[in-house]
Amino acid sequence: MLNVGKIEEGIVLDHIAAGKSLSIYHHLHLDKLDCTVAIIKNARSNKMGKKDILKVECDINTLNLDVLAFIDHNITVNIIKDGKIVDKKELVLPKEIRDVIKCRNPRCITSIEQELPHIFVLSDEKKEIYRCKYCEEKCRERF
Repeated sequence: MLNVGKIEEGIVLDHIAAGKSLSIYHHLHLDKLDCTVAIIKNARSNKMGKKDILKVECDINTLNLDVLAFIDHNITVNIIKDGKIVDKKELVLPKEIRDVIKCRNPRCITSIEQELPHIFVLSDEKKEIYRCKYCEEKCRERF
């Protein structure tokens, strides 16, 4: 049996689709933070069959929850203080994401003007469709 110790203060990301934890690790830039991170892949889950879990021992304000919501807004975010869950954050799709994905349209201004931020706007909340702010190209990436 695998035993991963509890964290005293930080965040536990639960109900991550199996195999997605490393992508989340990189997109949240956890490799650049000086904190403890535990990645649990393919854990058994009654609800999902298999799931991933990320335990991050750091201040909640250091993580960009908009990026997390863009990747998968069904992830459960548990806030931990003194070793106990004190709050659960519900993720909602952000209205706009910045510099998370790049526009693939070769005629988009972001292809020419390299210093422009890559901004995508939520155009259809029900279908979870994002479009480039500059050229309206549909986002094809969803990690």
